[in-house]
Amino acid sequence: MARIVRWTALTAAAALLAAGCGSGSSDDGKDGEESSGGRSSATAPSSGSSGTAGDTADPPPSSLTSQKLDWGRCEATADAPAPGGDWQCATLKVPLDWAEPSGETIGLALIRAKATGDDRIGSLLFNFGGPGGSGVSGLPSFASSYALLRERYDLVSWDPRGVAASEGVRCRGDKEIQATEAVDVTPDTGAEEKAYLRDAADFAKGCEKDAGELMAHASTTDTARDMDLMRQVLGDAKLHYFGISYGTELGGVYAHLFPRNVGRLILDAAVDPTAGRVGHAENQARGFQRALDNYLKSTGQDPEEGSRKIADLLDRIDADPLPTSSGRELTQTLAVTGIALPLYNQSSWPTLTSALTAAEEGDGSELLALADGYNERDASGHYGTTTHSQRVISCSDDKERPTAAEAKKLLPKFEKISPVFGDFFGWDTAGFCHDWPVPGQFETPEVSAPGAAPILVVGTTGDPATPYEGARRMADELGRGVGVMLTWKGEGHGAYGNGNDCIDSTVNAYLLGGKVPKDGKVCS
Repeated sequence: MARIVRWTALTAAAALLAAGCGSGSSDDGKDGEESSGGRSSATAPSSGSSGTAGDTADPPPSSLTSQKLDWGRCEATADAPAPGGDWQCATLKVPLDWAEPSGETIGLALIRAKATGDDRIGSLLFNFGGPGGSGVSGLPSFASSYALLRERYDLVSWDPRGVAASEGVRCRGDKEIQATEAVDVTPDTGAEEKAYLRDAADFAKGCEKDAGELMAHASTTDTARDMDLMRQVLGDAKLHYFGISYGTELGGVYAHLFPRNVGRLILDAAVDPTAGRVGHAENQARGFQRALDNYLKSTGQDPEEGSRKIADLLDRIDADPLPTSSGRELTQTLAVTGIALPLYNQSSWPTLTSALTAAEEGDGSELLALADGYNERDASGHYGTTTHSQRVISCSDDKERPTAAEAKKLLPKFEKISPVFGDFFGWDTAGFCHDWPVPGQFETPEVSAPGAAPILVVGTTGDPATPYEGARRMADELGRGVGVMLTWKGEGHGAYGNGNDCIDSTVNAYLLGGKVPKDGKVCS
């Protein structure tokens, strides 16, 4: 099972499985006083790439900073239809290697919808997480949630390097992917362990073969530098940005590199920047178990007893995969993936109830459909590549690489954290970047941004993928006077647009009016 820090594909899949958005109690806003923040100008780009000495790379040449984007009609892709007349697409040239900014370039696919009102602030960039989610296909899908923001911003997103239309990486073909679904990612025997690690190594080789030179230049730091070039080419003096899930880590890294170029940044469903590879896995095991406990409580079950029942079901599936209406088998790995997906959105909880009931009765069809939603598998057997790009980017970042022996020593701790998800996240610490050909850049990302404008960090108490505690740590790491914490007492991955008036109005006031809420404001 791949590391789960995703948002775009998962949220879209969950939305298809349940009608409507998750609801939250509205808040009248009186629980946190607002203070006015400075309104940033968007009249002209700054002259250099680096907003401070935080970025040690040489600035890009004028041939890149002065390039003109040729905006035109967006075409359909293999994974998404053409988005319609409101949308324009273009290609931005960026250095392949930021250590040699005047060298070879690659193209990044951009998409935008121009502001509808006259009082335009500038561009608002979106990253929907993953890493590996496509902004070019994602932004039009969620555009209705940002209609108010579009009145004053050009809505802009892009496929980061190594993703989809921007030199996207495909590490395996569809038939290979389906064949490897039988690999046990929580091996119980020596033979299963060898097969698991061999599969991980083969995946890495496939990525390296397809990515070529890009394999060594797909890190979050590379993409943050791409963003600052994008800011300049778009004509913005400051970067205004909406990052979700992994997009919050990207936003934090940007703020560290270019604090003086920070405009209005929203970091929703924030990743814990103090967690390394193992710490991140522990956080997610804890977050998914917490969400599962909340789900079980909502159905009248005791969380401990309900979790034990689900763990027993997974053990039975491990020994004897379930049949499905498609003719494929539901393996333990696919089953736990199917359980994870509906925990991203409370409105999908009834779908989980139905799928678990069917599985207990011996039919794995519904859990398989949920797993296929996570894995971006369509009815024809074609798989998306988000998980491929995700691994290329994450393993470019992560320096911490536990061995299988080290992972096995961690398993008791993981199992204590979560009887349902613990083994999967525990083994993933060893398998995710196993035998990866490129060394990682950091133990943990650096996000301190002294001197930056206030950055709004949003955390949800029931978030499974980026647990709430990480948002507070993100706000703290950004620095005093920079990280401003906003809490939603709710369920799901991502707070804005999820039905809570307090959250939406606070974010809108910040982005549209520069109003910074009091640090620690709570919406319930």
